[in-house]
Amino acid sequence: MLLKKSLVCAMSCALIFSGCASTNTQKGAAIGAVAGAILGKSTSNHKDKRLVWGAAIGAIAGAAIGDYMDKQEQAFREELSGSGIDVIREGDNIRLVMPSNITFATDQAYISPGFHQTLDDVAKVLIKFDKTLLSIEGHTDNTGSEQYNQTLSTKRAQSVKHYLVSKTVQDTRLKVSGFGEKMPIVDNNTVTNRALNRRVEIQIIPNKAS
Repeated sequence: MLLKKSLVCAMSCALIFSGCASTNTQKGAAIGAVAGAILGKSTSNHKDKRLVWGAAIGAIAGAAIGDYMDKQEQAFREELSGSGIDVIREGDNIRLVMPSNITFATDQAYISPGFHQTLDDVAKVLIKFDKTLLSIEGHTDNTGSEQYNQTLSTKRAQSVKHYLVSKTVQDTRLKVSGFGEKMPIVDNNTVTNRALNRRVEIQIIPNKAS
């Protein structure tokens, strides 16, 4: 009963805050996001203290997703041309692969000053196309202990998140994960391959309307 009351209250708030929206679709998306957040919390394991990912951002209707992501992909390719970041399209998702040799000093989790402008360009596109969820994922090679690599990969992903938030990318869009040495893209059998495995990726996922 308490959940139902909370849900009704949340929907009412969503209607109020969406009053300036010009269409019923926009209002519906606002209500759906808040309702989904409450229902998600009520059915989740209480030990899981993660924030509801993307509950406060707008959603894209199914028919419009492809065009929206096409335009975003093109914007990334234009802004990041020659930057060293790979822009990879995977269905409706976009993946940005940022190798550590241009993003971080060896064994460090602070972003290299020379990479700030490139991340500024990433933020510019993310702010313009604000109906997407962002999974920031850190990866390392297998040099050093597994625990050390896990910690370093997480810290690097967090550094990228904090930088993007400082450039006004909405915090609720961002999720951080560190995978350490667990997800190499090539075998760690040469210096060149290990360099490829040391990276941060941003998975850009459309927030689809229910």
